[in-house]
Amino acid sequence: MVNYPVMFALRDTVSGNDFLAGITLSGRALMMRENDKWWMYGVRPAAIAESGNTPEEAFLRFRNAYKNVLFDFAEDAPNYELFRNAVEQFYLQPDRDEEAHWLAAFNALRSGKAIPNEPFFSALPKQDPETRPTQITVERLDKKNTRYTPVDNVPDYVAGPQLAAAA
Repeated sequence: MVNYPVMFALRDTVSGNDFLAGITLSGRALMMRENDKWWMYGVRPAAIAESGNTPEEAFLRFRNAYKNVLFDFAEDAPNYELFRNAVEQFYLQPDRDEEAHWLAAFNALRSGKAIPNEPFFSALPKQDPETRPTQITVERLDKKNTRYTPVDNVPDYVAGPQLAAAA
């Protein structure tokens, strides 16, 4: 069984109590098949795990769970600063075990000991994780911008998962 270290970029706009925030996440997760389901375990952010019948479904459920966390933070935060703090703290909570599993899966791919054997993963774009560090940015959009354009939109499918691999 191959564990797949994936990287992804997500961009969300969240309305809160008198603020509009833009959140851009460059994250990592580990995907694997367990008990006839595909699972996606968050590494950055670590506190999310979701499953599905396919890798695509697991990613979609993971994506929706992440959005729901953002929406919960927005509902609970009385202002932008507390929202930003909650999102950043959530992102910074490590799960050392998942980080170690992700790194082991990446090293297995890099060394050739593991080969993507699922069509979904062999078709994913590949990128060296050293060129794409994990990070999160939370920006207050309603104070920063007063003009919004369609160029600001980023569809999920463009920034969906990528398989971590040596360049």
